[in-house]
Amino acid sequence: MLKRVVFFTGMVSVFVLSGCKSLSKLTSRDNSTAKAAPAKTATAKQQREFLDGIEITPGAAVTSRHKTSTTNASSVNSSANKDKAAVAKDMNSFNIERAGYLQLKYAVIIDATVEKLTNIPLLETIDKWWGTKYCMGGSTTDCIDCSAFTQVLMRDVFNTSLPRTAQEQFDNSEKIELADLQEGDLVFFHTSGRKKDITHVGVYLLNNKFVHAATSGGVMISDLNEKYWQPRFRGAGRAK
Repeated sequence: MLKRVVFFTGMVSVFVLSGCKSLSKLTSRDNSTAKAAPAKTATAKQQREFLDGIEITPGAAVTSRHKTSTTNASSVNSSANKDKAAVAKDMNSFNIERAGYLQLKYAVIIDATVEKLTNIPLLETIDKWWGTKYCMGGSTTDCIDCSAFTQVLMRDVFNTSLPRTAQEQFDNSEKIELADLQEGDLVFFHTSGRKKDITHVGVYLLNNKFVHAATSGGVMISDLNEKYWQPRFRGAGRAK
């Protein structure tokens, strides 16, 4: 009987010890599983660091590793305005160069200083028509007569309307003395027919020079003191 008790007690002890070892292994496994969790935490931390590196600026393009673009509507408008200003500046520079060229060109022809040639539209109109051949009754850039040319020039430059013929322009102008001639006044001549008829007209410039459409050379500039024009001069007038 005693032997049985001893045997039974020994078996219980073995069973208990065996259960403790199994429980220890199970606990060890649980601990190993618990220790693996920080690895995921580290990965998440790395991802958070990557996300934290992105730069975000309100109203700007979002990129990584590069500085954000700060382009917005105001900067685009500013750039457009600068472009317009540059174009306007270039156009203004072109106009100044064009005006300067015409002033130099006609200062030589008129024998005057550049500073006196301030009416740029007048110079531009003369230059546009310069050399256009003469034809009786003509009024285009193909050919034009003297009174049609004065009509066009006075209309485009001085905003003044004139009658069609040289005689009518003479009759409808205010007569002035030669010494009172100013830029834009009319000068009249008799070149053929009855001595009292006004058959030719031009527009006075300065320094005794006038621009007209001559039968010999078309639109050109001549001098009142030239041998041909001086004896044929019949007076000067100012458009009313």
